[in-house]
Amino acid sequence: MPLGGRWRRLFAGILDGIIIGILALPFTWQTWGFVWTLGGSAWSKASIGQAYIIALIAFLYYWLLHAYWNGQTIGKKVFGLRVVSETGTRAGVGQVAIRQGVMAVLSWLCCLWIIDLGWILFDPRKQAAHDKAARTLVVDS
Repeated sequence: MPLGGRWRRLFAGILDGIIIGILALPFTWQTWGFVWTLGGSAWSKASIGQAYIIALIAFLYYWLLHAYWNGQTIGKKVFGLRVVSETGTRAGVGQVAIRQGVMAVLSWLCCLWIIDLGWILFDPRKQAAHDKAARTLVVDS
């Protein structure tokens, strides 16, 4: 199976991020209003409970769609990509949970998300660190 292109992965990720932001908006709108009203930064003023809600929504979005919707999120579907096992078969529910768990941990640790996502630039199979941990690939759909 042909590997998914790096640019398409980037744009799919941006689209998915926008969708997650929209899904999280009903739970976080007060935090954003509070942040912008006081003119502070989102990280210094945001309630940690709100951040956990956003993280949970993001985890569920990626995990459920990758596990139960042909290995695709909405962004991956739009850009013709999907997540599969390294063997080319459908990625399992647990396998996708590991993928998203590693991605979440690396995202929460300072600056490690850059290494995680930047890994695809140098990896011959275009795998991010979370793909390597879960033994998954992003391929053309």
